[in-house]
Amino acid sequence: MAKGFYISKTVGVVGIVVGAAAVATIIALSVVYSQEKAKNNEVKPTEGTTMTTTTTTAAPTTAPSNEPWDSYRLPDTLLPDTYDVTLWPRLKPDNRGIYIFTGNSSVVFRCVKETDLILIHSNKLNLTAAPTLTALGSTPAPTIKTHWMQVTTQYLVIQLNDNLKVGGSYKLFTEFLGELADDLGGFYRSVYTENGQEKMLATTQMQPTDARKAFPCFDEPAMKAYFNITLLHDPETTALSNGRDIETVDVTVDGTTLKKTTFEQTRKMSTYLLAFIVSEFESINATADDVMIRVFARKDAIAAGQGEYALNITGPMLKFFEEYYNSSYPLPKSDQIALPDFNAGAMENWGLITYRETALLYDPAVSSNGNKERIATIISHELAHMWFGNLVTIRWWNDLWLNEGFASYVEYLGADSAEPTWNIKDLIVLADVHRVFAIDALASSHPLSSKEEDVVRPEQISEVFDAISYSKGASVLRMLSDFLTEPVFVRGLSSYLNHFQFNNTVYTDLWDHLQIAVDQTSTDLPMSISAIMDRWVLQMGFPVVTINTATGHLSQEHFLLDPESNVTTPSQFNYEWIVPIRWMKNTGEQPLYWLQAKQVDDPAFRVTGNDWIVANLNVLGYYRVNYDMDNWERLLSVLQTSHESIPLLNRVQLIDDAFNLARAQIIPTTLALRTTQYLSTEREYMPWKSALDNLDYYYLMFDRSEVYGYLQAYIRQQVEPLFDYFKKLTGNWTDVPEGHYDQYNQVNAIRMACSSGLEECTTLVSGWFQQWIDNPSVNPIQPNLRATVYCTAIAAGGAKEWDFAWGMFQNATIAIEADKLRAALTCTTIPWLLNRYLEFTLDPNLIRRQDATNTIISVASNVVGQPLAWDFIRANWAYIFTQYGGGSFSFSNLINGITKRFSTEFELKQLEQFRDDNSEVGFGSGTLAIQQSIERTNANIKWLAQNKAAVMEWLKGAITP
Repeated sequence: MAKGFYISKTVGVVGIVVGAAAVATIIALSVVYSQEKAKNNEVKPTEGTTMTTTTTTAAPTTAPSNEPWDSYRLPDTLLPDTYDVTLWPRLKPDNRGIYIFTGNSSVVFRCVKETDLILIHSNKLNLTAAPTLTALGSTPAPTIKTHWMQVTTQYLVIQLNDNLKVGGSYKLFTEFLGELADDLGGFYRSVYTENGQEKMLATTQMQPTDARKAFPCFDEPAMKAYFNITLLHDPETTALSNGRDIETVDVTVDGTTLKKTTFEQTRKMSTYLLAFIVSEFESINATADDVMIRVFARKDAIAAGQGEYALNITGPMLKFFEEYYNSSYPLPKSDQIALPDFNAGAMENWGLITYRETALLYDPAVSSNGNKERIATIISHELAHMWFGNLVTIRWWNDLWLNEGFASYVEYLGADSAEPTWNIKDLIVLADVHRVFAIDALASSHPLSSKEEDVVRPEQISEVFDAISYSKGASVLRMLSDFLTEPVFVRGLSSYLNHFQFNNTVYTDLWDHLQIAVDQTSTDLPMSISAIMDRWVLQMGFPVVTINTATGHLSQEHFLLDPESNVTTPSQFNYEWIVPIRWMKNTGEQPLYWLQAKQVDDPAFRVTGNDWIVANLNVLGYYRVNYDMDNWERLLSVLQTSHESIPLLNRVQLIDDAFNLARAQIIPTTLALRTTQYLSTEREYMPWKSALDNLDYYYLMFDRSEVYGYLQAYIRQQVEPLFDYFKKLTGNWTDVPEGHYDQYNQVNAIRMACSSGLEECTTLVSGWFQQWIDNPSVNPIQPNLRATVYCTAIAAGGAKEWDFAWGMFQNATIAIEADKLRAALTCTTIPWLLNRYLEFTLDPNLIRRQDATNTIISVASNVVGQPLAWDFIRANWAYIFTQYGGGSFSFSNLINGITKRFSTEFELKQLEQFRDDNSEVGFGSGTLAIQQSIERTNANIKWLAQNKAAVMEWLKGAITP
């Protein structure tokens, strides 16, 4: 699954709020690593009707027991082989206004341990007939004694009058009815408007535990099987599934004329990768090496050519991954579909990948460079899963990091193959390494791989879909690929995929095959791959490596943002790592060095005079670096006089490491601020982005205090040369910069110049927005600049500007444009508008469910909206939690996003009270985020007390009169 819910990985939608007395910056949170799988309360679609159902009852709620049906994990007694599933979604409501689907399923399974019990997952399904069991051999099957739904653990429980025989094969047949809800999980409905007419479609999202909402199944990733899918659907619709459609015929069922589409049997696969969709969408097609490639979307989106970019890059990316994995694409087709309502960025269903519209559809007239990049990287991420995750699948969710971390790493390689001029591979440093450092430096972080027994309930499974799994996973695999060298890494990877195809693995299986490649190529390592990598996988956090260039002394420590935080999670490795250090002196790159102890002395790291050292070249390692003060001073001098002497990614690193080392009280805060002084001469995007990401923390801490004015003046002073540079480069803002990163940095220049109060900038963008208001049919604003311009103009304006943008949002037919307007509407400084907008998030007719939490977070990013969003969440938590479900991936982002500015004792007490008041309601996948927010708030309080005065004095001195 893609890192859903992010507006743009690299640019983000930036909210800039202009107040009456000062210009307040909002950096709208790029919300990643989330998927919102909203779940209804227990639904009984047949309630109040005359439909015949069986006498299936729910087991009474009792204290936990040792009964098998009270365990969230399936017993090891039965193994599925083949499913035959027929489903009929109703795209019109019944006489009670409820949308339903009906279906039946036969599953053939084999008994591997003698048992008189069948446990099969089923959630929110009503059986419409008693289940039947038949034997495929000569011995009759045992008769069914009783059956019931175990609601808590989501099982259909079937007790038998006799034991199933080991080695015997049996067929279980069920008929059922479920609600085709709008909850974005399982088999659900999505709505959109076409030519003024409301249209409905049925689609799916099974990962991680919602296939059981579509039909009874053994819903665990290791329970791979073959699936034969048949869909009944309205004559004007088209049906899609994982396999190719092999027959569509007209049928009549209960007097209703339908189409019946049968699909070819799938390959052996996990339930969470299933997909079936019924819609009136159209497609564009291509063929690459005998693989049929299709892109499906709304008719008007296809007619407008919005699927062309995705279609054009999919074939080359598939070819790249075939060569990278040394393995042919395992399926005859690759379908991709853009859905109006979809929680994640995308989902890697095998052969039928589902996307948010913003993650697949590209229109050069409205889509920015960042939108295009996002589409390329998400398609690459999902195609990477076709092998790594789908062909070879993790045995259980505790190793999710292997699936998602790997795809999050190679998505950059696949996108680079399609767009080689972008130089996109470098962006992993900003988008993944530095982003996850912030979370992994907390005492409440967690290791990449958990114990199986710690990840069993659906909400626990949902909780592992986080930044650690995606971005830390990507970062450590990138480090591994680097020190092995890519040819050796790919050799082991290919061996792993070929050996385990159509099966399941644990992460150590990958280590074994990489070790074989190391041995075959005589690659020099200080110890085995397992010995090196288990320290990065089985213990949380990462080290800071300190190099004393005067003595040649190297040491490592577990890096914590709050040095006083209490690490209660034990580590078998005592929080020490085997660290690969790529490094350079001013004279050139040095040989790879392995730090294998807590501290060591090596004369190679001693320098004298004006010589200097930079370690962790190109940020290929997953660690931070600190130096003795003399080396820091020499590096600061080089930045001021000849910054290009230091590699680009290490300029990025020096800024990010310095700011975070300062937050951890390892170096002075003023030293970190000094890394930004050279930026007035820097024209590259990534160092600017690194600095602005870190200064965002200063805005959060100071935008309610007297320090804010000095911070604004300093930023304005530093960014004005960049603003002038792009003004000249673009011919007074008429042209678009040629370079990929130049286009990004132009956005940085405008948004920071405007947000820091440069009058020329605010006048410029407000003028563009007014031109649009005067002639709504012609938008004069360049697509790259729209997010920033919309936000700035709405912040500087009043109700007139807000209402205009709201009207354009409601009428937007292109999802990417709607997304920019939706985010910009959170930038207003008028409280009643923000309060009204927060209320809109609870109405799916105004703000789609998939966008609700992201919108609330964006409001909270606004200094005016922060207390309003916090009050709103506290007042509505029980309702939001119920409607959006305890297993929702986005709760962690919601809690973290709303509380990130908290920095007072009063706010800490409110947060703790919120935790206590809602202990019975619960926080689902946000449970860990509550603790992280409390830890972060404590750290913020301490940081402010220690640094506020020093920062204000430094800023005063750094501002040129």
